[in-house]
Amino acid sequence: MKVLLVGSGGREHALAWKIAQSPLLTRLVMAPGNPGMAAHGECRPVAVTDAPAIAALAEEIAADLVVIGPESAVAAGVADAVTARGIACFGPVAQAGQLESSKAFTKGFCDRHGLPTGAYEVFDEAGPAKAALDRFTPPYVVKADGLAAGKGVVIAQDRAEAEFAIDDALGGRFGAAGARVVLEAFLEGEIGSWFALCDGQTSLLFGGAQDHKRAFDGEQGPNTGGMGTYSPAPLFTDALVAQVDERLVRPAFAGIAEEGAPYRGVLFVELMATRDGPKLVEFNVRFGDPECQVLMLRLESDLLPYLAACAEGRLAQMPAPVWSGDAAICVVMAADGYPESPVTGSVIRGADQDFGEGVVVFHAGTRRDADGTLRAAGGRVLNICARAPTLAEARDRAYAAIDAIDWPGGFCRRDIGWRALPAAGSCR
Repeated sequence: MKVLLVGSGGREHALAWKIAQSPLLTRLVMAPGNPGMAAHGECRPVAVTDAPAIAALAEEIAADLVVIGPESAVAAGVADAVTARGIACFGPVAQAGQLESSKAFTKGFCDRHGLPTGAYEVFDEAGPAKAALDRFTPPYVVKADGLAAGKGVVIAQDRAEAEFAIDDALGGRFGAAGARVVLEAFLEGEIGSWFALCDGQTSLLFGGAQDHKRAFDGEQGPNTGGMGTYSPAPLFTDALVAQVDERLVRPAFAGIAEEGAPYRGVLFVELMATRDGPKLVEFNVRFGDPECQVLMLRLESDLLPYLAACAEGRLAQMPAPVWSGDAAICVVMAADGYPESPVTGSVIRGADQDFGEGVVVFHAGTRRDADGTLRAAGGRVLNICARAPTLAEARDRAYAAIDAIDWPGGFCRRDIGWRALPAAGSCR
């Protein structure tokens, strides 16, 4: 199969790494890719949001399948443009992508189709939004309506912080993504991430993980796109997974099909396991980042047939995926200043070395100079991942690799996996 993979981050590097292992693959092209992904195929300088150019590239290489990585490509209508040319695409059309691109849409969708979630209100003006805080209790949850790269959510401990978050979003910090804000009731419980595939009709559960959103150890600092994750997560008992499937996954796929946009791709269900069962925190219309990285390390099955089956309406023919009994962990190394003002351009040494059994380094935000020098080119820069028989062993392997990388301009958290394991100490 000839595959065009859309994206350039750590999630896409993990997908490229796994797709490249498939005996079905004959050619892998990535748009635009990154220095790490280049080891698995050809990189083409096409922007992920340029839907016509992506579709043209797919046609040029006679792609059998287009795989969409990031949510921005979904929102830009890449699937619409690709399928209009008769090319199979793993990734939902833009209409279905509203499940992530608009939190207000998703809350209304939950109301229409009976999905359990927290109480909410939507506003496009600061005054009414601030007044509505009277109807909520702290901590206050303030979300920018649109796509904000994982940084549009503020959990405010007091009213002053909540009012600042409202002004910040509606004042233009997130551009069009912050034109509306969603106020939500804070949900008590343990948070987790579950994934499911769909081909428009049939759905298939596809693993879970837990991540860490805050920038610093001890769940301190601002929200980020994710500082690390691990799988499997003890949270996901068989009973909870069955509830997630019944109350969230199946109703979501049925509801979006009923609204005229059958879902083809992967749905990321971020949920809170409450005393009343799982409740939706939010949907994402792609593999998580960095959740995808640990799922790919643990997936024993060939990924490519599942991606193709989703795109071609053949998921009912596929067996349940086979997962390793090993644990996997991903620790994000980010540029100093992330998430607010990451410092780019710093030199990274030692990221390309062999770190030993079970360790894989995925590039998330890097560039390589003509002389081979690797530099930071984003906020989240490297994903240091490891697989081992136990989570403790996987954690130790990942942090040993981090300690062998020479990058004074970066930082990480040292407590990834703390919900399942003791913390590992301070970062530097």
